[in-house]
Amino acid sequence: MRMRHAKAARRVYRVSGRTLLANRLRDELLEEITSSHLQPGTKLPTEGQLAKRFNVSRATVRDAVGALIEAGYVTRRRGSGSYVAERRRMPHGLDSTLSYLAMIESAGLRAGMHVLEAAFEECSKDDSPLQLGPRDTVLAVERVRTADDRPVIYSHDRIPARLLSTDLDLRNLDPSLFALLNSSGHAADHATATLRAVASTSHSARVLGIRRGKPLLYIEEIDYDRDGTPVMLSREWHVSEAFDVRVNRKADTRHEYRYAIPANPSLAGRPITSPPSTTA
Repeated sequence: MRMRHAKAARRVYRVSGRTLLANRLRDELLEEITSSHLQPGTKLPTEGQLAKRFNVSRATVRDAVGALIEAGYVTRRRGSGSYVAERRRMPHGLDSTLSYLAMIESAGLRAGMHVLEAAFEECSKDDSPLQLGPRDTVLAVERVRTADDRPVIYSHDRIPARLLSTDLDLRNLDPSLFALLNSSGHAADHATATLRAVASTSHSARVLGIRRGKPLLYIEEIDYDRDGTPVMLSREWHVSEAFDVRVNRKADTRHEYRYAIPANPSLAGRPITSPPSTTA
């Protein structure tokens, strides 16, 4: 049986010209902030100055700046004006499966999460990493994680339904899917992940409160239990300027370097030149 969170009925909204102008101005200012043209702590021009620069009304400027304040990019100081917010970047270690909420809190920020939708549905060809049968079902969860109320991660997670309890209450879903798997006897033991840079779509941009086409860090991860059975497939879009990605690496000492410098005293004092280029 298909189960879903209660969702509001779809409505058609008419967008006013002022709203469109405010959205465009917001995106212009957001681009200047995220590209470091406007540094943290910089005071924004006055409403009048912005209105003249972009040839819009002060009300439009007020709406645009208000949206940036709500998203956490700008702060307002009473009697002083609006300033670019100090934005702390979070260390994003890729060598462990630490909960993102714990990672956000460890950076000294207030962590939050919103479940946009949770449903049991038939698997699709995109679920092939989970090694499912053609009629198997999955728990599909769509979420947004926030840091100080600012959206920073948008994710789609897929878990084989056969691994979960049949009486799972989707309206009170555990905020940690790792904890959910653990309580079901299928704890995630290790994972493989693929990273690449992508541009935000209109949907992901709207969910994350960013402009369409903005670069995001995309991570696709497959989690396995101790026996090597895939237990979760995650697709995540991370706001790039919110994180410093860290990967721990070590030298591979199993193979000798092809162009190691020989220990020959006769070479002392000679310039070291690069090896000839080769075609892989």
